[in-house]
Amino acid sequence: MSSRLSLLLFSLLWLIASAERDTIAARVPNVIVILADDLGNSDLGCQGSKDFKTPHIDSLAEHGVRCTNGYTSGAVCAPTRAGLMTGRYQQRFGFEFNPAPMTPSSGKDAYFGLPVEETTLADVLRGAGYVTGIVGKWHLGQEPRLVPTERGFDEFFGHLEGAHNFVYNPLYDDDPREVIPIQRAIMRGTQVVREKSYLTDAFAREAGDFIDRHHQQPFFLYLPFNAVHSPLQATPEYLARVAGIGDRQRQLYAAVLVAMDDAVGRVLSKLRDLLIEKETLIFFLSDNGGAPRPYNATSNLPLNGKKGQLVEGGVRVPFIVQWRGTLPEGITYEQPVSSLDIFPTSVAAAQADLPKDRLIDGVNLLPFLQGKTTNPPHAALYWRYGDDRAIRQGQWKLIKTKDYPAQLYNLSADVGETTDVSRKETWIVNELETKLKKWDVQLKPPTWRPETAYAASAADFLYEMLNDDRLLALPALPLPPTAPPVPSPKP
Repeated sequence: MSSRLSLLLFSLLWLIASAERDTIAARVPNVIVILADDLGNSDLGCQGSKDFKTPHIDSLAEHGVRCTNGYTSGAVCAPTRAGLMTGRYQQRFGFEFNPAPMTPSSGKDAYFGLPVEETTLADVLRGAGYVTGIVGKWHLGQEPRLVPTERGFDEFFGHLEGAHNFVYNPLYDDDPREVIPIQRAIMRGTQVVREKSYLTDAFAREAGDFIDRHHQQPFFLYLPFNAVHSPLQATPEYLARVAGIGDRQRQLYAAVLVAMDDAVGRVLSKLRDLLIEKETLIFFLSDNGGAPRPYNATSNLPLNGKKGQLVEGGVRVPFIVQWRGTLPEGITYEQPVSSLDIFPTSVAAAQADLPKDRLIDGVNLLPFLQGKTTNPPHAALYWRYGDDRAIRQGQWKLIKTKDYPAQLYNLSADVGETTDVSRKETWIVNELETKLKKWDVQLKPPTWRPETAYAASAADFLYEMLNDDRLLALPALPLPPTAPPVPSPKP
């Protein structure tokens, strides 16, 4: 081949590659939502942790915006996910508590999940030309018409229920009796699969594969880990990396967290390898505050409270948004934001339309994070969980419970909610109580309550399955080798 012909061929290939890059750069962004499960407020390096190293999650804050007043719309797993997927306070459609696990004795329990009348973020983005996938924990319904592939997702790999073992164990996973198969199954689409890798590693593998197969078109990847939810199970390799932590339960927790950080790193590395990191809008947050011992070993300091409560430790979470080249890098944003905002922010970035037949409570955060407006995104944020109510407006947080009078806290001066100032600031209490009542009357009663949704036998079986001493000893068993640690990200 002549040198002239070689030069022409090279030029043609370069033009094709350049046009392909320009097409990718000009398109709407990919959207990735990474959701941790029960992550402690202060258990990331970027959140001030001194004993845990999370370089890959920290890199999202380094190259994005860390929202220091990030909240979820619920204090437990499934309700928050229902709000995130719809952009609506989940109490508007009766999803106030975790749904029941599906068992042979459950009967007709189709209502234990996200109502089919609700439009999901996956519905909207798929309608806008995105390919949509979920890898991880669903927890929004197990009945056939409620599973991810019926709710806007093209692909699903993960589990339907609210918790799962991290380590494959034939004691349960190959049980021929199949007592509650869907509850403990790993599924690809609607088919049960036998996944023998450490589950967080498997989710990283599947997320990377999804990106690999679909990076030539806009994609929406929902990556809700079951980490760091109990049971605390880790491989010897991950435990070795946190061997310096003397507290055994805290060490197990740290190992589960390190595995999740590695998984985030693999996703980010895939985006960089494919040259699409700057074309990808990424959210990282937890679904609620950290769970306490004996279930877990998280730390919510300096916040008060824990998962399941409406004090700050139950609903204030790590919350990071990265879109390199579009959003500022390495800054903090102080105004309160909500997990409900992910829906309208993603839809705006995709240049799609919000559903016109229902109220969206979330707000498009892009102009706020870009500094185009200094107004707060929300006039107020609201919570309801059973008999408890809460509202945050500016610096003020009002909490009402069944057994105690209204409590008021000035979060600017007292983030730990240690000093109730309701007697000094009665006019603020009256104002916030009035707003809470106006909001509350817009909501539906809970479609189910914990005491009626859970059959005692199913709940007992689930607890035993996830806390059995034999499972907690599993790290000593021979396991497939884990993937090597991902190198620390570079700017």
